[in-house]
Amino acid sequence: MEKAYLYIVLTRTNTMISRLIHLFTRDDYTHAALSFDKDLEEMYSFGRRTTYNPFVGRFKQERLNEGIYKISRKLPGVIVEIEVPKERYNEARELLEEFIANSSRYKYNYRGLIYGIFKKPTTAKDRFLCSQFVYYILYNSGIVDFQRPSNLVRPQDFLNLDGRVVFQGDLKELAEDQPHMPLRIRVINWCREHRPFRKVS
Repeated sequence: MEKAYLYIVLTRTNTMISRLIHLFTRDDYTHAALSFDKDLEEMYSFGRRTTYNPFVGRFKQERLNEGIYKISRKLPGVIVEIEVPKERYNEARELLEEFIANSSRYKYNYRGLIYGIFKKPTTAKDRFLCSQFVYYILYNSGIVDFQRPSNLVRPQDFLNLDGRVVFQGDLKELAEDQPHMPLRIRVINWCREHRPFRKVS
């Protein structure tokens, strides 16, 4: 069966919301994004619309050298590669295309964030947390089922997947070190220098 790969990027920035989540959960990572390529050129999530306004969030494409990622002095993070059947990958991409085509419809799920901190489930068809979005794509394409309400899925939970860590450390190293070099090559070089690939769990 033909295989494909998805990449889950987990980070913890120094933003107000990230600090709030970390305060209550003590999780190492407080933000999740999903990428459809190893270069992280097709990386998507839910976050603030503009860099300096935490109160308006939306669905967006993210890049490590832009927005909050760019202004962060350090960016603790991990990149997890998960192998999936090509059919599941295509289903996940179709779901993503729906978000892209209707991006103005979707908003950040602030209510889900507060409810999640207190472990209370809530649903909203057009509002998502970052981890809720990643889980929505993976769940509805038949890749992952955590068997819990989606707003209670935290970024840290994706470390329990059957995947492999292809990078762990300060993601600023990838964003700033040799920017002319494709990110895929920078990840490979980092792995060669630091450690061989290892399983998440």
